[in-house]
Amino acid sequence: MNGRVMGRVVALAIAAPLGLALATAPAASAAAVTTLYYSSSGAPDYLSQIDQGAANWNAAVTDVKLVKRSTGATIVFHEVHSGGSYTSTNGHGRGQIYLDTSQVAEGYDPTRIAAHELGHNLGLPDHYSGPCTELMSGHGPGTACKNAKPSAGEAVKVQSLWVNGLVAGTAETRTAAH
Repeated sequence: MNGRVMGRVVALAIAAPLGLALATAPAASAAAVTTLYYSSSGAPDYLSQIDQGAANWNAAVTDVKLVKRSTGATIVFHEVHSGGSYTSTNGHGRGQIYLDTSQVAEGYDPTRIAAHELGHNLGLPDHYSGPCTELMSGHGPGTACKNAKPSAGEAVKVQSLWVNGLVAGTAETRTAAH
């Protein structure tokens, strides 16, 4: 046997009993998924809409996943009855989201509101002048807009922000009422 073949045989002999896989290079180079936990218990009237908003983000991006959790969540939803929906966040997976029931009563879609506010926690800013197809256009397109899915461009931006995992934020920001 030549040295190269012998090296492979020795590697297999060592790896097999240890249950190690030699073909780990592709998996090792794949981007790690950052899991963020959200709690919707503070917004009991909108549980399914919040879950759908999170599911819409999960379908659009692969570097970060939103998972519902009752304790230990870093993104927490609250139901309020005036003042507009908004987020207080560092843009890096931590924040308090306030979903305004009066906006829903006016005709704004609660799933769109929830997904929009989650977008802030994923690092995206408002873009009120954008079309309905842009989730971060928020209330700009009016009550007729029911789109609760991020656009391809918004998904690409979140992917680029989360490609290296969770990055510590330094400043809390509050987005304007939506």
